[in-house]
Amino acid sequence: MGFLDLEKNFAFYAAYHSNPVNIAIHMIFVWPIFFTALLLFNFIPAPFDLPHIHFSLFQTDFFLIFNFGFLFTLIYVVFYLCFDYKAGSLAALLCLFCWVASSVLATLLGFQLAWKVCFII
Repeated sequence: MGFLDLEKNFAFYAAYHSNPVNIAIHMIFVWPIFFTALLLFNFIPAPFDLPHIHFSLFQTDFFLIFNFGFLFTLIYVVFYLCFDYKAGSLAALLCLFCWVASSVLATLLGFQLAWKVCFII
């Protein structure tokens, strides 16, 4: 199957990431990078007009917008679920959580502060 061949991909990954420190660094720092990318994608206007999801949390209104951040998240969710259903389900949930959290943070901070948060993270 090539791209989705789990054994082949794990063998390739294991060949280049066998150092425990390297593995720990990847496990810790991949999610903040993904989160900051989504945070910045929230400020790119959506090229398509889909309905927004509106919700209130702590008396603040938030909108989940189907923009490039959502598209980026959806690609990763599908990839992780196709790659491995059990472990991929956890990664897919983390991706969706990052999308929701970055949308909320983008709403709260605005662009002026959000890019500074991305720079710090």
